[in-house]
Amino acid sequence: MSAFDRDLLAERLLAVQRHLKRVADRLPESPAGLLPSSDASDAVVLHLWQATQIVIDLATGACVKWNLGTPATYADAFTRLAEAGIVDAELAQRLKRAAGFRNLIAHAYERLDMGRVHVAATEGPADLLALIAALRDWPA
Repeated sequence: MSAFDRDLLAERLLAVQRHLKRVADRLPESPAGLLPSSDASDAVVLHLWQATQIVIDLATGACVKWNLGTPATYADAFTRLAEAGIVDAELAQRLKRAAGFRNLIAHAYERLDMGRVHVAATEGPADLLALIAALRDWPA
């Protein structure tokens, strides 16, 4: 990446970290504590969505920048990054699920399963940060 791109990636990393800190600060210890339409669930969902969207935007931008083609879907961006060797296939699969979860938040918020939200908020942040690290470390 060029110096400009590294600066952009660093700025986006800070934004993702801020969102994930808000998720961690508001996330109850157990899924049972994450009640629908509560301040905690609203904060967790909003900030997890924002962090995930930033990572999706970075992934699609990386596909275009590195001539991997324009992804047809958010999930396709992660497939392309895996096929190019930028991320491993397992991480790409988890990020595809994160993209699907983001779509569910955007289009069917009222039907969210708070148990799934809790799992995503607990396990997903490491994957979001791993994608940013992979983009940062890619030698292209």
